[in-house]
Amino acid sequence: MKSIKKRLVSNFLFIIIITVVILEVLIINIVGENYYKNLEDNMYNQIRVSSDLYLRYFSDSSLKDNVLNNVDTFWKQTTAQVQIVDTKGNVLMDSIGVTPGNLSQMEDIEKALKGERGRWIGNVDYDNERVMTIAYPLKSGNNIVGALRFISSLREVNKEITIAEPLKEVTLVAEEMAAGNYKIQSKKRYDDEVGKLSDTLNYMAEEIQKEDQLKNEFISSMSHELRTPLTSIKGWAITLKNKDVSSTDMLFDGLDIIEKESDRLTSMVEELLDFSKFTSGKTTLKQERVNIIDVILQIKTQLTPRAVREGIDFRVELNEDVPFIISDEKK
Repeated sequence: MKSIKKRLVSNFLFIIIITVVILEVLIINIVGENYYKNLEDNMYNQIRVSSDLYLRYFSDSSLKDNVLNNVDTFWKQTTAQVQIVDTKGNVLMDSIGVTPGNLSQMEDIEKALKGERGRWIGNVDYDNERVMTIAYPLKSGNNIVGALRFISSLREVNKEITIAEPLKEVTLVAEEMAAGNYKIQSKKRYDDEVGKLSDTLNYMAEEIQKEDQLKNEFISSMSHELRTPLTSIKGWAITLKNKDVSSTDMLFDGLDIIEKESDRLTSMVEELLDFSKFTSGKTTLKQERVNIIDVILQIKTQLTPRAVREGIDFRVELNEDVPFIISDEKK
């Protein structure tokens, strides 16, 4: 039967997992879109400057002539990869020497050749990260003579979205804990909300482990405590059964021990049935003055029959001046 604390922690873990998943989706989308939007705006401002420059100073020559004679002009305004595309979608120039083939079917080029601003995000053959492209029309007067295309890898942008990876790690740890693995630890990367979430997960896992350890120690201790009175009862039962008990004192001593040890067993069983009090630290001790000499003499009476059976020279030496102590005699 699960303790209340364990059920509460399990419920909290479930809530945390759901919360983390929702946060992960929302934050990654919001932060990602914000970074992408900033990159797009910067590229758009740069490409518009280059397009206006072409219209003002170079539109009196053909696009091919400008590519041959004034190519540097197109990439001075940006650190992005630059492509110049003619009206048929053929790449006339690429600043890094890539030959991607005809681009007439690309959505950003299609919009640019129609006089609009185009954007595309996707994968290219020469980069293992996705790229963002911004395309813009090149005009001579009112006529569109081609398209200018800026291409930027999203590698650096994705690195800036640092919250994604820690959230994924916290989610995996929470799932492991919910499955019962409380030894796993959530690594705290940053001292922020995600870091606090890691601390909370680790704290709850430690509390559950402490509770399990306490339970195991209690069971181990109780098993040992139960064994002692049972051994005493069995020892006296064997003694009274196998011997011709001629001494009335011995008979009454044996029966007295059996009665007291039976009461002790009853008390232990009651503690087992009320284990929740023990785990919550609410076990109470009945504190009273206890005569240590009486306790030791009681133990002597309990163990003497066993010592006799096993041929052990069992002696008890006492100092009569031993003071009383305050304790729970049954525990």
